[in-house]
Amino acid sequence: MNSALTDQLNQQCYCITLDRKVLDESLRNQFIDTGNDLSAIPELQHFFSNTPIFVPRADIESMERIVQTIESVVKLSSYQEQVLSWAAEIAHFNPGPVGVFMGYDFHLGQDGPQLIEINTNAGGAFLNTLLARAQHKCCDPSQQTAESKQALDGFEDAVFAMFEQEWQRQRANSVPRRLAIVDDSPQTQFMLPEFQLAQQLLQARGIDTLILDPSELEYVDGALTTQGKPIDMVYNRLVDFALDAPTHEALRRAYLDGAVVVTPNPRVHALMANKRNLTLLSDPETLRDWGLSEDEVKHLECAVPKTRLVSADDSTELWSARNELFFKPVAGHGSKGVYRGSKLTRRVFENILKGGYIAQKFVPAGERTMRVDGIVTTRKVDIRLYTYAGNCLLAAARVYQGQATNFHTPGGGFAPVFQV
Repeated sequence: MNSALTDQLNQQCYCITLDRKVLDESLRNQFIDTGNDLSAIPELQHFFSNTPIFVPRADIESMERIVQTIESVVKLSSYQEQVLSWAAEIAHFNPGPVGVFMGYDFHLGQDGPQLIEINTNAGGAFLNTLLARAQHKCCDPSQQTAESKQALDGFEDAVFAMFEQEWQRQRANSVPRRLAIVDDSPQTQFMLPEFQLAQQLLQARGIDTLILDPSELEYVDGALTTQGKPIDMVYNRLVDFALDAPTHEALRRAYLDGAVVVTPNPRVHALMANKRNLTLLSDPETLRDWGLSEDEVKHLECAVPKTRLVSADDSTELWSARNELFFKPVAGHGSKGVYRGSKLTRRVFENILKGGYIAQKFVPAGERTMRVDGIVTTRKVDIRLYTYAGNCLLAAARVYQGQATNFHTPGGGFAPVFQV
């Protein structure tokens, strides 16, 4: 019943539920303390869609169960041994943290939630929380369940507790004095507002928080510093997942020496987010052999699209089946280098065959019908669960058109999830 209702709402509800005045005021209040002018970030409005996405509560529960099952798989010694065999050497170092803001991305359809990929340092949680709090009522009365409202009300406490727990997994029962949010050229990053919101939240809880480029870090005499100030913890937003780049050398050395707590760290990415790992998570026989329960195996078999490593030896088979496949680089991020098989040219396919790609069974994105500039149109939708240690912090949606998620679609952007 709920599935039929959500389908109807996603196809026929054109309500604009976003209160832009409330959202702008909330953003303005958030940015006052960071000394940033909202008008100086013109792209900010492109982050947000005006319309919600309706999702059956049963699908939310199913996605949460998928997350918890995968977290169980990741703890298996056989799984860890396998994924670390193709990971960078740095991933073998295990300082303890399990990674803040994991992101599990799903497509929803007739077969239930389908896991498309897993991301470390998944962006958008802070922005989505503000978005979810700036919603009008619409034609459907059941917008937020008591659980989702409770999650929103407790978001800031949960985020602080997450960073505190990450710290304590490597350190004593205390909190870091100073934390750095680190990314390459952060002041020019599209997600800079997200960094600033994180900075404000952590500073309000007593942690001195800086936003830094890794080149601003020094590692001398066993201490990671910036301009002489010691850095105790790093919220790592870099997409150099093994910290290989020369400009990341200071952070790399401090991390391997245990002189700084880094989250998410290279080991977390290797265990959770390397796309090659999906070949294991979609292999029921291997999971059975490793001791996963039959119930858990069947759950993943239904939820993780079959994935294989691309090999030139299979070129004929892969080309023949390309219309049913989606190709992704194993070490990719942000939808870069991904290809829908049905749109592949022979030249691109030959490059894919050189290695470093997976072929995943194509699962179409969900759809949302909406009015954009007075015209009824259809957009694609995916659902992201932001999690920590297997527990869901927030569910949100992304609305887009094209081959992969983006923030350039008219009417698109982050969208709130209304559970039905």
